[in-house]
Amino acid sequence: MATAQPGSSSGKGQEADPGASVGGERLDWMVQHPKYTEMMALDVSDSTQVYAAFLVYLDLLEARNWKDVTCRGSAELQLVYLLGFPAEQEKVHVVVPMPVHMTLSHARIRRIMESTCNQSEQQALFIILAIVDSDSTVVYYRLTDGFVVPDPPDVTEDMDNRKLRKRPKFHR
Repeated sequence: MATAQPGSSSGKGQEADPGASVGGERLDWMVQHPKYTEMMALDVSDSTQVYAAFLVYLDLLEARNWKDVTCRGSAELQLVYLLGFPAEQEKVHVVVPMPVHMTLSHARIRRIMESTCNQSEQQALFIILAIVDSDSTVVYYRLTDGFVVPDPPDVTEDMDNRKLRKRPKFHR
């Protein structure tokens, strides 16, 4: 099955062979990775979305130190999403990986939020959308159901004092 690879074009319909050479190295390790084969076995037909989910899975575990990251598939939504615990937190978070070229509507985001959050037994209705570029860059966005009131600042200072608002001048 064809999947998009790092360094390949992110245009629609342009997909690379997972065993192809990139920079002289074969990427066979990826297609043989147990988690990648588990994701490919899910009932999701879009292999670029599966590849994006695998890259996000690796990023969460290796770069961001998440714990107990698992993958689930939604045949209805045709997507793979991840459940896991960020470092030092006890609440499960839902991460929805998407290739950068995939278009999302408000209605689709709503369906994704309702489906994935209900299955994860998450109290607050929010997801983390992980946008994956063709060079394997991952950008995370937290999407919530409606507006969320920000937490109050930790330190309250007298903002009437102009010295607090001015930037310090550096003398050369």
